[in-house]
Amino acid sequence: MLWFVARRHLAGGRRNALLSLITWIALAGVTVGVSALIVVTAVMTGMQRDLRAKILEAAPHVLVQQKGTSLRLDGWREVVDRALATESVVAAAPFVLTQVSLVRSGSDGLYPQAAQLFGVLPEGAAAVVTELEGKIASGVHDLTTPPSGLAPLLIGRGVADRMQLFEGDTVIVISFENLQPDLLAGLRPAMRRFEVTGIFSTGIHDYDVAYAYTTLAAARELVGISNDATASGVGVRVSSPDLAAAAADRLAVELGYPYHVRSWEDSNQALFSALKLEKIAMGVILFLVVLVAAFNIVSTLTMVVADRTREIGILRAIGMRGREIMRIFVIQGMWIGVAGTALGALLGLTTSLLIDRYELIRIPPSVYLIDHLPVALDPADLIWIVTASVAVSLLATIYPARQAARMAPVDAIRHD
Repeated sequence: MLWFVARRHLAGGRRNALLSLITWIALAGVTVGVSALIVVTAVMTGMQRDLRAKILEAAPHVLVQQKGTSLRLDGWREVVDRALATESVVAAAPFVLTQVSLVRSGSDGLYPQAAQLFGVLPEGAAAVVTELEGKIASGVHDLTTPPSGLAPLLIGRGVADRMQLFEGDTVIVISFENLQPDLLAGLRPAMRRFEVTGIFSTGIHDYDVAYAYTTLAAARELVGISNDATASGVGVRVSSPDLAAAAADRLAVELGYPYHVRSWEDSNQALFSALKLEKIAMGVILFLVVLVAAFNIVSTLTMVVADRTREIGILRAIGMRGREIMRIFVIQGMWIGVAGTALGALLGLTTSLLIDRYELIRIPPSVYLIDHLPVALDPADLIWIVTASVAVSLLATIYPARQAARMAPVDAIRHD
């Protein structure tokens, strides 16, 4: 009975087409608000997850370095042993990191390109601390000594495109970290010839145009590290990136001074804090669209009360209680809210899947690190959006429903 009356009130009929139109406008408002909120939230979540995955492809979960001006870590084997003994740590390995210039000799002169050169251990499961090193260890990327006998070099796609380098080409790697005196009492940088044995792509523009990899031994020789127990630092991999912060804290206590331990979250805190804040801000702004739709529900039900005043009086006169009258209008508002939320969720999910499947929105990778907007649908986000929308729709029904329930039967029947 209550559902039938509520449906008849919302339909409006031929006598009041305007009321029916306003009902559909309120329904469309909820639909648009919910769909926009789902799409934007999915994009922001996808951005966070995609950036995290791409960053962790080339960066260790935990980084251990030694405090001091030399940027060197002595006795890396002891650090590795302590790291492997730490809970949730699955791999640890030393690395050498230095700023270099890559130079390719050409007929028109020299073309230098700045790069970050990483020296890593190319073998052993215990040495795999990043996704990229895992690809090196499994043979996806080649970092073995080529037939020429030159040191191998793995470069990013951006570096290769800029310098027009291909596998088998040779480049001169210049390090200003290992300066040697020359005959004129000056200083000259160390220069070594490397052969390009592979080209990698992480999907992050800043990495692909600035990163290069070689073996730990070749990097040591380039920067002048003669002690095998010395490296630039130790990279650590844990069983899950979410456990990196806790593992870093435990390892910092275990190692003590003079070691400096930080997780990938600490290294990229500014970036992910900004993304999180942006996601919250966009969610609040778009939720205002749902609130506007809720005001449409209030106005719609208020017009229904005004238009159906005499019918409400008749219902009260034949014995319907005020609580039942209130339920009728709550049902009307909830129908708009639930139907609009369901349609909005369907539209938002469909749009998100299309954006993700066909990469519809392209963005400049040099600015945003990635080349298209990624999408990730988090069930928790979907639940809170749907719940909030339905809750707001329910709250919007309270005022007009109470006004209808308070009507005196005689006064309502006499209403013109």
